Amino acid sequence: MNNAVVLSISESSQAGEARRIALALASRLSFNETDRGKVGIVVTEVANNLVQHARNGVLILQEIAQNNQVGIEIISLDQGPGITNISDCLRDGFSTKKTPGNGLGAIRRLSARFEIHSTPEQGTAVLAQLWANSFSPSPSKDKLELSAICVPIKGESVSGDTWASANIGDRNLILVVDGLGHGPMAAEAASVAVRVFRDEVDHSPKAIVEAMHGAMGRTRGAALAIAQINLEQQTVCFVGVGNIAATIHSSAGNSRMISHNGTVGHEVRKIQEFTYPWHREGILIMHSDGLGTHWTVERYAGLAAKHPSLIAGILYRDFNRGRDDVTVLVAREDN
Repeated sequence: MNNAVVLSISESSQAGEARRIALALASRLSFNETDRGKVGIVVTEVANNLVQHARNGVLILQEIAQNNQVGIEIISLDQGPGITNISDCLRDGFSTKKTPGNGLGAIRRLSARFEIHSTPEQGTAVLAQLWANSFSPSPSKDKLELSAICVPIKGESVSGDTWASANIGDRNLILVVDGLGHGPMAAEAASVAVRVFRDEVDHSPKAIVEAMHGAMGRTRGAALAIAQINLEQQTVCFVGVGNIAATIHSSAGNSRMISHNGTVGHEVRKIQEFTYPWHREGILIMHSDGLGTHWTVERYAGLAAKHPSLIAGILYRDFNRGRDDVTVLVAREDN
């Protein structure tokens, strides 16, 4: 999957640069002139909000795809004072900074999907999705709603982390890989894992990891995990090697899934499947060790009901260690 572009936004010149980068991405994805204009407005409004209201503001841009349609996802993250009344802020003309007050309202109108989450003294997260050439995405054929943020360590152009997914009947398979180290050689190891995953997707998670172990001997190797969610059986079959963290969050409690020590492609002592119950309202969260492990969804009121991209974004904002590649993946049943 493509790396996300993460931009720090604290002054107006950075807002202008974010707009230029977003328009270049829209052009690469063949957005027409009208929809490129929408992307430019949304990114400008999001970035200006970060300049005016935020602390440690970050803007994330990434390509998204659904049923052969492509789009751009824009995520705004800050650790500012939060928004006390979101409905007021969405009303045109409302402003706390003596500005025209059209920012969030304009973003919502121009976006195919818009969501916001804000917690006092913790910050605000805004999600906007726009699709190429005014298409509205067709209903997803997949039964899972899945989003991920994958970011290389500062100074690298490629990430040694990656992820992939596949839907085979009632089986929804999700892979997260952390190539050993970072940079191009780590990315090469991760890409071999993804290739094997796609070639072997008809097999069990254990068999897929065994095939990866055999194929990755000439690479650096990787930590990786596969979760197979069977919605018909309401189960999750999980196999992990190395430090990929995986948790099922639900009203019944949180289940942290078990991985064995090792490096796929080099030394693996045991490849073992574990089975966990899945709940209709459950959320699967998987991440590499570029993210700290001391998070809980319960810390953020109302977050569990939000789009997976907002959940991934907020965890990235608050628990990104900043010293390694990082991937945060969130999946939930599409209701």
